This record gives sequence, C-alpha cells and structure tokens, in this order.
Amino acid sequence: MNLTRNRLTAATGACAAAAGAIFVGVQINHPPADLAHIVTTDVFVREVAKIAMGILAMAGFTGIFIRHHRRFGVLGRAGYALLMTGYLAMFAVETIVAVILPKLAESNPVYVQHFLDAAMGASATSDLGHVKELFMLMGLGYAVGGLLFGIAMYRARVVARWAAALFAYGTVSALALAFLPESFSRPFAVPTGVALIGLGYSMWRQSQTRTDVVRPARAAEPAVA
Repeated sequence: MNLTRNRLTAATGACAAAAGAIFVGVQINHPPADLAHIVTTDVFVREVAKIAMGILAMAGFTGIFIRHHRRFGVLGRAGYALLMTGYLAMFAVETIVAVILPKLAESNPVYVQHFLDAAMGASATSDLGHVKELFMLMGLGYAVGGLLFGIAMYRARVVARWAAALFAYGTVSALALAFLPESFSRPFAVPTGVALIGLGYSMWRQSQTRTDVVRPARAAEPAVA
C-alpha cells in the first residue's frame, strides 16, 4: 500500500485531535499538585496520558508544518521551532513527575514539593538545579511558540482559522498562570485542547477533500489522417 500525502495528513489530524482530547480529559477532577497525590495511581495514569499527549501533539504540529511549510514564512518557522522546544521540555517534565518524583517523595519531600510548585508556575523557593532552565523552556516554548505558530496558521489559512486563533489564545494565556492560583491551571488548558481537536479535524478534512496521488498520464492517441 502506497503511503500518500493524504494518508499522512489524515494521520496528522488524528494525532492532533487525540492530543487535544487527552489534554482536556486529564484536566477533569485533576488532583492538586502536592505530595499527598504525587504517589497515587491516579496521578501516575494522568502523567502517562500527558506524556502520550505531548508525543501526539508534536507529531500533529510536525505534520501541519511539513504539509504547509512554504506558506508559513519566518514567523511560522520560528513558532514551530519554539513550540517543539516547549513540548519537548514538557515531555521531559511530565516524565520526571511520573517516574522520578514518586520515588523521591519519601526521601526528599521538600524538593518534590518545590518542583511541583515550580512546574505549576510558582517561583521556586529552593535550588532546583538545571530544572529551572527546563521550566523556562517549557513555558516560553508553549506560550510564545504557540502564539507565533497559531498566528502563522491563521494568516496562512492552512487550517480552520477559528482553531488557529483559539490555539494562539489558549497557549499565550498560560503566561497569566504565574499570577493566579493553581486552580486556574485546569480551565486554562481547555481552550488549547479544544483548539488541537479543531486543528486535527481540519487536517483530516483536508485529507478527504484533496487528491495528492499523481495519476499516470494517458498515452497520446495517434492522429487521424
């Protein structure tokens, strides 16, 4: 079976939509980011889901970028690079939360709580080492990269414009979480999740309406005397 651009576009859409659905789903009844919950199965399952979300989202962004990179320009390329950096950092943070922090919770509870606080946007009150740079990359890549990439998609008209606009808004609005209580972080994630679903559906529709398989040219008919 030949792998056509349409199949790649459909796969891109499916990845982005699945990432959005997971991003919204994990916010429902999400427990607080504290020591009491970090060792629970509930948090572990949610973190594994977030790791999967990050992988699916990066696959979706890459598919959109590759399909339409000629129409993005410098803004889109910069936004894509920043966004991928942010999601790679997010992937690393979620992996640390899922795998490493539960093992440290008993031996070094202060560090674990400070890590969780910093991950939620609060100022770190202790030395977290190079994790601070990881949080900075995650925050700037997610917010600024999402804003630039969303604007580039909106201007290029390569996906549904409402989804591109909502994605730009949803990602950059996360910067406000540094000044808001933790309870705001869950509803603030919903617009980005909905936007990802919209971007994914838009890409899937493109795979249904465009034909990218090159058909062989018909042989020329002999001229009639």
